[in-house]
Amino acid sequence: MRTTIRNTRRNHIVSAIALMASLGLALAGCGGSSSSASTSTESASSTESGSSSSSSSSTSTMSQLAGITATGKPGKKPTISFHTPMTVQNNTYAVLQKGDGATIQDGDRVCSQGIAINAKDGSELMNTWTKNTPDCSLVVDSSSTTDAYYKIFKGAKINSTIAFGVNDSNSSGTSYILAMTLVSKTKALTRATGTTVKDIPSDLPKVTLAKNGKPSLSLNGYKPSGSLVAQTLIKGTGDKVTSTDTVSAHYTGWYETKKGTLKQFDSSWDSGSASSFSLSSVVKGWTKGLTGQTVGSQVLLVIPPDLGYGSDAQKDSSGNVTIPANSTLYFVVDILYAYAAS
Repeated sequence: MRTTIRNTRRNHIVSAIALMASLGLALAGCGGSSSSASTSTESASSTESGSSSSSSSSTSTMSQLAGITATGKPGKKPTISFHTPMTVQNNTYAVLQKGDGATIQDGDRVCSQGIAINAKDGSELMNTWTKNTPDCSLVVDSSSTTDAYYKIFKGAKINSTIAFGVNDSNSSGTSYILAMTLVSKTKALTRATGTTVKDIPSDLPKVTLAKNGKPSLSLNGYKPSGSLVAQTLIKGTGDKVTSTDTVSAHYTGWYETKKGTLKQFDSSWDSGSASSFSLSSVVKGWTKGLTGQTVGSQVLLVIPPDLGYGSDAQKDSSGNVTIPANSTLYFVVDILYAYAAS
């Protein structure tokens, strides 16, 4: 059971419909798992959309969603039209506009703008266009994306608009149409990449990387001082992370036992999927330690109890303690992407 370090639990979209996360809506029939950034003791991680382990529970086929049209210039906010009330089925989609931009390929990270429209009366429930806050957590990956969604997105062109039918069983039961417009893409990072930092203090814990990039950690005689440590190990060349960004990252977390050894309590590497989380909803040590770092960087965090869980022991769903109270936390974090939260 993964212990989480987020401050609030939030349903996050799984499979390829990553934009639901920024719309604040949940895809019926699909749960989320938790990122290691929450203080919730339940497993509530938000793994990379398109690479979530729960995506395997989605249907392997998608049906056509009929009766919906989109007008407007490709790549701009479309006008969505359909007769109301409309009956919506899950696992349905329609390509409303074919894009005129670059072709999406395996391994691409895609940013999307979206509109959610009530299927009953045609009213707009929410959109990301108004504040220009696209969601960029969709990674199109043949090794982990559900086949049906992979086939929809791979080969699509930037500026395409694709509609999905959704029944939201987690709140009011509202049926709606999600219209995603694919606005940009980059090649997704799978691990930290950049310049290795040479002048790392010798008394810090020692990080060793496996061939796939997963870190292991040795205390190396280190004694925590009670202050936050945020040591860059690899300096990436991407944008600087802000304190309110949504961050996609690979990470491993440990705490020090009474015997003076490190015990791993969580790792995205073990699930094979990076996690996405807002830095405004994580423990203070993550927010303070990652703000100002650059995308592509690898960072060693040593988080004192007052910036972590404090006197609150973390427990799994069975009541077993996963992180004792007043623990100093150790993390190695690969920052794979960051974008402004909606």
